[in-house]
Amino acid sequence: MRRPLPGDCELSVLTARDDDVDSLDVLRHSAAHIMAEAICKLFPEALLVYGPPVENGFYYDIDLTQSLTPDDFSRIEEEMLRIIKSKRPFCRYELPREEGMVKLRDEASRYKIDNAERAEGSSLSFYVTGENRGEDFEDLCRGPHIPSTEWVKAFKIKQVSRSFYRGDVNDQPLQRVYGTAFFKKSSLKEHLEQLEEAKKRDHRVLGKTLKLFSINDQVGSGLVLWLPKGSVVRTQLQNYLTEEMVKLGYDIIYTPHIGQLGLYRCSGHYPYYEDSQFPAMFETDRGKAIQSTLQFARRVKNMSGDELAQGLSAVSSMVSAACEAFGAIDGIDSNSSLDETIDRLHAELATEQGYLLKPMNCPHHIQVYAAEHRSYRDLPIRLAEYGGVYRYEQSGEISGLTRVRGFTQDDAHIFCTNEQLVNELLTTVRLTRTVLETLGMTDYRVRLGMRDRDSDKYVGSPENWDKAEEAIRIVAKESGVDFTEEAGEAAFYGPKIDFVVKDCIGRSWQLGTVQADYNLPERFKLSYVGRDNKPHTPIMVHRAPFGSMERFVGILIEHFAGAFPLWLSPVQVAVATVSEKSAEYGRGVFEQVKSAGLRAVFDCGDEKIGPKKHRLRADKINYILVVGEKEAAEGAVNINDRDGRSLGNMQIDEFIAHCKEEIATKGKCPVVET
Repeated sequence: MRRPLPGDCELSVLTARDDDVDSLDVLRHSAAHIMAEAICKLFPEALLVYGPPVENGFYYDIDLTQSLTPDDFSRIEEEMLRIIKSKRPFCRYELPREEGMVKLRDEASRYKIDNAERAEGSSLSFYVTGENRGEDFEDLCRGPHIPSTEWVKAFKIKQVSRSFYRGDVNDQPLQRVYGTAFFKKSSLKEHLEQLEEAKKRDHRVLGKTLKLFSINDQVGSGLVLWLPKGSVVRTQLQNYLTEEMVKLGYDIIYTPHIGQLGLYRCSGHYPYYEDSQFPAMFETDRGKAIQSTLQFARRVKNMSGDELAQGLSAVSSMVSAACEAFGAIDGIDSNSSLDETIDRLHAELATEQGYLLKPMNCPHHIQVYAAEHRSYRDLPIRLAEYGGVYRYEQSGEISGLTRVRGFTQDDAHIFCTNEQLVNELLTTVRLTRTVLETLGMTDYRVRLGMRDRDSDKYVGSPENWDKAEEAIRIVAKESGVDFTEEAGEAAFYGPKIDFVVKDCIGRSWQLGTVQADYNLPERFKLSYVGRDNKPHTPIMVHRAPFGSMERFVGILIEHFAGAFPLWLSPVQVAVATVSEKSAEYGRGVFEQVKSAGLRAVFDCGDEKIGPKKHRLRADKINYILVVGEKEAAEGAVNINDRDGRSLGNMQIDEFIAHCKEEIATKGKCPVVET
């Protein structure tokens, strides 16, 4: 509120509301500064790196020799409370870039110097937590911030973890301290209760307990092994979606896991996503030598002191060796700076041939379209694949199934005419809604991801972007969903419709997505013959209701707390005998259930029926059929559910018929109404 407006602008007013994401982001950004000041007061040797707001909280990366532990949290929180009670204002000031850089060099923090060098503009901005510049705590920062510390009404430090500067594992290890903040104490209380519930539902714990998936160091971090039970869940989801797609006229295809670099250069995925991709596999020795030199040069950029000098010397030697072996590299000589060397090495790789683990399926599907001559009579063409893709996520960001390095997208691409676009988008939005609502995820909002008109990261003409953005607006309105528009959330090739879903404990997840794309068909020179017998460029729709099978299953595990609806459950029915006297009848029931197509297990052990039922309920099996001498005499089963309720006796044929109806209706007709 105190910051002078820089000129003519669009002004948004934020208010102290815990249900406003933008307001919370500003509050939490300010809370990160308060936490950083508290840590620096308690640990004067700490060096600050950066502290952004993130979903549900904030963090600050700290370079500190002493390891912080949860035992330190109460001391840090006490110091934070003292700062908050001081009611100090957040005051912004700016310095011309050169003057600001001199200030940062005097302070001798390599992290702040690097952050400033990466910042754009002719000036650098700083925020003081107070009105006494040079005395109160201050930090290099773009802002904005809340008016004063007293606006932080409730906060909590949550955890500390290991991280690396710019994700480089070869650089100095950092400590990432996480916290959260709210405008109201009741909101913090609700959030902490939600966290406790989330711990009980943690898919990483349940995945191990229920034997759904495994991730181990021998295979690799972020690479999922689907165990038999987890494979059932995934397969059932894929079968369901495939049935829906076949009804809508999709063709199922398969494409390779790697492709030529030229394919991804044409699409823009390489080098656009280069930082998050596995390294390219260059075919020539020259390409391999330049790649290794470039990778090392980028590490040297984060060095300082004697290490930096040694690194620069090593880069020079590697460049000289490459030039001697493969010829001179244009633009690099003994006077070239490190940045110039990195830029030239990067440019040289642009001409080298090689392969890349695919980061996206789109370029492959485009080649399937291009494999035949197309007419307007053929369109729309709908191609779908459960395609494996790969991203080199940083080790500190990997988490269970929700953040992995290898995953499967339920990817589909529709190639259509301009006249067909709105209808195809509308159909895909309806499909996504059907999928989410079938799984009980009915609490969602729709976000229209538009381009940031001030950014240059987007490909294609402004005219095509205008047409694509107008198309998704029309679709959002016609579909009848509540939606918001958010600039900067578009893919680099087109705007998108994202479904942001709340699970049963109130957490938000971005799941299904639908995207309109005029640009990739142009980049790949796709065409079809129109009614006028002339070539025309099709429009492309990208669509993924699940998004990632791994991430979606991880979210489902937590949404259902591992207790899947009958049609998804790895094991749907357990048959448990009371004693050896009913074992023969029980085996017959088991065989009958299996023959009916239900996934079942048979427990005829010597254990008493009470412990048997407890163990089977812990495995989240939907129905436990208890059979004793009485049930054997009546040709019936005693039905128990996984929540511990006894649902009475029923003839086995009747039970199977009810199960089939519950599966067919995706849970709308349970065996016994409760």
